[in-house]
Amino acid sequence: MVKSAPIRLLLVDDHEIVCMGLRTLFGRAQDVEVVGEAGTTAGAVAEAARLEPDVVLMDVRLPDGSGVDACREILAARADTRVLFLTSYPDEDVMLAAVFAGARGYLLKEIGGDALVRAVRTVATGQSILDAAAAQAITERMRSLSLPDATGEGESLSPQEKRVLALVAQGKTNKEIAAALGLSDKTVKNYLSNVFQKLHISRRAQAAAIYSRRG
Repeated sequence: MVKSAPIRLLLVDDHEIVCMGLRTLFGRAQDVEVVGEAGTTAGAVAEAARLEPDVVLMDVRLPDGSGVDACREILAARADTRVLFLTSYPDEDVMLAAVFAGARGYLLKEIGGDALVRAVRTVATGQSILDAAAAQAITERMRSLSLPDATGEGESLSPQEKRVLALVAQGKTNKEIAAALGLSDKTVKNYLSNVFQKLHISRRAQAAAIYSRRG
């Protein structure tokens, strides 16, 4: 019987103690090999390109930017890499952005060691996984966006238009939204035009305000 190759794991966190703990944890898992570490978004993108890991286990907040942005760049370069976020911050908007960016999961650092190892194994197979609190937050936010418009703010939006609106509310540019959703810049512009028309608005700030009010 041929033994399958271990899961190649890249750790991305700017806290040395956290990385040491994660390396120790996964060192006990015979089917996972930590192939590298990084502490910045730039380092994460560079190491992911160099090492071609199966899974990138990454914090959201890094010294030089957002792990979500690094996730987009990593997946743009190598789509079959799985990105799993491990963070202390249960921020609903960031969770949504992570999911839209293509991440396979969003876990909080309070997770147990065995559960984290299982999560890495799960996403390595191509499945998605979310911490229970994260899943509930995302579900509630998406449900709030799908409710009938009782405020008189125009026609209801399509699922994709709601995704675009969520990213507009986070201050993303059309180019960043296109990258997050796998669309062309022109398609994003068309979606935004439809959103503005349905909501009877003309500026991105108004769209963000409506999103925040609904959310």
